[in-house]
Amino acid sequence: MVVKFRHWSLILVIAVLAACSPKIVPTPKPETEKKTEQEKAPEKKTVKKLSTANISLLLPFNLNDVKLKSMSKADAEKYAMPIDFYQGFKMGLDSTASSGLNFNLNVFDTQDDNTQIGSLFKLEQFRKSNLVVGPVFPVGVKYISNYSKLNNVPVVSPLAASQPSEFNNPNLISVVNNIDLHAKKIATYINKAANPASAILVIINTKKTEDEAFAAPIRDFFKNQQGNKLIIQEYNSAFAFETKMIKGKQYMVVVASSDRAFVLPTIEKLYKLKNLPTGGYAINLFGHPLWSKQNYPADKLQNLNTIISSSYKIDYKSSNVINFIKRYRHKYGFEPGEYAFKGFDIAYFFGKVLSTYGTDYLENLTKEKYKGLHNNFSFIHDAQYGYINTSLMLLRYKNFALDVVE
Repeated sequence: MVVKFRHWSLILVIAVLAACSPKIVPTPKPETEKKTEQEKAPEKKTVKKLSTANISLLLPFNLNDVKLKSMSKADAEKYAMPIDFYQGFKMGLDSTASSGLNFNLNVFDTQDDNTQIGSLFKLEQFRKSNLVVGPVFPVGVKYISNYSKLNNVPVVSPLAASQPSEFNNPNLISVVNNIDLHAKKIATYINKAANPASAILVIINTKKTEDEAFAAPIRDFFKNQQGNKLIIQEYNSAFAFETKMIKGKQYMVVVASSDRAFVLPTIEKLYKLKNLPTGGYAINLFGHPLWSKQNYPADKLQNLNTIISSSYKIDYKSSNVINFIKRYRHKYGFEPGEYAFKGFDIAYFFGKVLSTYGTDYLENLTKEKYKGLHNNFSFIHDAQYGYINTSLMLLRYKNFALDVVE
């Protein structure tokens, strides 16, 4: 695999970051009769194999701001995300290269600046890209969309959880699940688990824009269910909900917020309501996907049988994960972060589909399912908004950890 950098000092930044980190060393069946022309099966389409796949990786290294001589560990950590992603990405392509396809990887520093991204459009090595991965932020993804549409170049949005409708790009490949998909996953689970005879769905929704974005698809899911008999109630707080509670009912409570200042007292209140000395209420809690990155009392979340949806989970007991960590340590001298796992999965998956389908990989993307170290991929195709990853999991708080429910 050939790797080309558009900025030589990336190597130095990686070296500095490493120095600041701890070192850890079927045979076909014969025809029984002659078929007519109409009866003959259609010929299989010939796969247009690639000898070399050109991939452009666009990351915000911001190397124009690097001051190597005075860089502290804290300064270096600001650059960790793109470096971590790049290193994992390169390892993913290295693993895929064993299939026989050569990869020409061009790495570009976007400097988190659309002007810098625009300057790439004139470069021959960029214009030869079979696949572009990045930019990572929504503003950059939106900026590159016109180029992608005009030149019919597939662009992977690797980290943005934005709605694909924001970009209106049929060549966009959205890896991270948008909030509608998270809401649908939660709603589908509740629809299967709740007994309409005894259960009530309660949505606690402050009506702030971010909260409504999660609550609205759940509400709409049940409105669109033919014959739905599940009672749905909505309150702006757990304190308002408390005044309407009925003993003997099973409450499926969705807290639509990720605002810790609101969520923490809400969890405390629901915990008290479930554990009243005189006999509490039956409550199962469902949280916002961002809760996995926030700190809440695990004992109370477990008591409330809390479930959240997630795009990813790393199983550190998995042999594949263990091997990846060992290889990463050996190669770079420090521990892989979350973005190294993301980079590996994206590179490995797209490297495989490029190797398998060649130039026709995009039209075959929906056929491929992938269970990775960190992410799972299962794409659907929308003619207007591109390819959307729909693979999600549900996680339950148990034994002071998050266990996969489904």
